[in-house]
Amino acid sequence: MSIRKSFAILALSAATLHPAIVSAQQAPTASISEMASTPLVRVNIAESLRTPPDEATMTVGTQARASTATQAVAANKTKTEKLLASIRAAGIRERDIQTQGIQLQPDYRWDNEPGGPGHQTLIGYVANNSVQVKTHDIDKLTALLDALTTAGADSVYGPNFAISDPAPLRREARVRAMARGQAEATEYARNNGYSKVRLLSVEEGTSYRGTDVIITGSRISPVAAPPPPPPPAPERDGGIVAPGQLETGVSLNLLYRMER
Repeated sequence: MSIRKSFAILALSAATLHPAIVSAQQAPTASISEMASTPLVRVNIAESLRTPPDEATMTVGTQARASTATQAVAANKTKTEKLLASIRAAGIRERDIQTQGIQLQPDYRWDNEPGGPGHQTLIGYVANNSVQVKTHDIDKLTALLDALTTAGADSVYGPNFAISDPAPLRREARVRAMARGQAEATEYARNNGYSKVRLLSVEEGTSYRGTDVIITGSRISPVAAPPPPPPPAPERDGGIVAPGQLETGVSLNLLYRMER
């Protein structure tokens, strides 16, 4: 969990009233004169949660060389069909299999000539086909890679890990950010002779997902104790894949009015 905060106490006067550009706002209940002498506190908080990924994507490719373009395409078609059969046999759904590109290009050999510039000679053609595969069975990812290479994959790019549905994590991050913002703003209010704060506006920045966590100190303990860390990742299938954890979070800009 990471927290980034900055604070500003503002004196609001009638001459500086502007419509707030916010995603949520409460109508003020105080009069203009009361608001003109009431300080505001703005709290910027980023809150995040780290969880193991639950899906991975990779791109696998086949390649075939032949003396003619027709032969190269036919040979690569055979390799691709075998690869796709292996992908389906591994339990990958059809909607998680997507062709990324088909390429055919000439294949040249460069011949050096003593005392001359040299020249290239056409010796055939190279056909390539790449397929993107998505799997939700992270624990068996190494076995899937083994199956794909055994089936004839000439190249493998990835895996790229992700969280299939980050919405619940962002909702939890918002709850924590709002609670922390209320606590931070209330402390500033009490330090300045006020008893409470009223939320005026909420503005959410861009939600994010990352792999790095930046932690800064906080002078206020969380209102609610954070949940225990997730259990250690289960034993994988004996391979080289280490999914780690991904960070999902939100950034909120909260504006409060101090009240007696």
